[in-house]
Amino acid sequence: MSQVITTSEGEQPEVPANVFAQTVTQVNHYTDRMFSFRITRPASLRFRSGEFVMIGLPGFEKPVFRAYSISSPSWDEELEFFSIKVPDGPLTEHLQKIKPGDTIWMRKKPTGTLVLDALIPGKRLFMLSTGTGIAPFASLIRDPECYEKFDQLILTHTCRLNAELQYGFDTVETTRNDPLVGELVGENLIHFTSTTRDQSALMGRITDLIVNGSLFEALGVDKFDPENDRVMICGSTEMTQDLKTMFEDMGFEEGANSRPASFVIERAFVG
Repeated sequence: MSQVITTSEGEQPEVPANVFAQTVTQVNHYTDRMFSFRITRPASLRFRSGEFVMIGLPGFEKPVFRAYSISSPSWDEELEFFSIKVPDGPLTEHLQKIKPGDTIWMRKKPTGTLVLDALIPGKRLFMLSTGTGIAPFASLIRDPECYEKFDQLILTHTCRLNAELQYGFDTVETTRNDPLVGELVGENLIHFTSTTRDQSALMGRITDLIVNGSLFEALGVDKFDPENDRVMICGSTEMTQDLKTMFEDMGFEEGANSRPASFVIERAFVG
């Protein structure tokens, strides 16, 4: 367990040279396992929608940093994150207790492969997520460039419980009503959800729904086509590896920033 160190009243821990110290502006607890938070944005920070940064907290003998996708779009004046709560996690045990006014440490260099630059041109963009893996896609669906590059965006989100899907519903609604991208969205964004534990309209792991065809039937769209479809994947290690194998078997090729191709996964979150 990380050891918390105390400082004199009013004294602030020294901020490392490669770290921004930012202020929490909003916290929203969705369930006992998931929450979102917003922080101030450093004036000098530039990032591409879909990238992640390393987040930590001050006040520890040895700061612990973990990768967090920025779920707000690149044009937002603040930074948003969507996090799971891990009771004994070195970071999330403490991070889940933050409140407005608290300080968050963030390393200065954003990076990641769930970006448009890592994909070759196509017609449809599928963003397949489980749990908090929806975070980078929450950024991308609010980026006008997505709608310029693709005719249709299809966002899937699978969670155990209905309540865990709420962040996605809130984000999609906000996107549709956003003055910057709302007009671009129209019918070009499709939001699909499923659960694996709670009863819902469509239940099952996204991998199973792809294999048995339920996903395409529910969406009323054609099955995956390597020529026209591009795919981004973010979620549990098992889901990511299963989908990687599945898409490679279908003729898709994994891309990267240095070599764009037809599908990408975020390896920072894969064990």
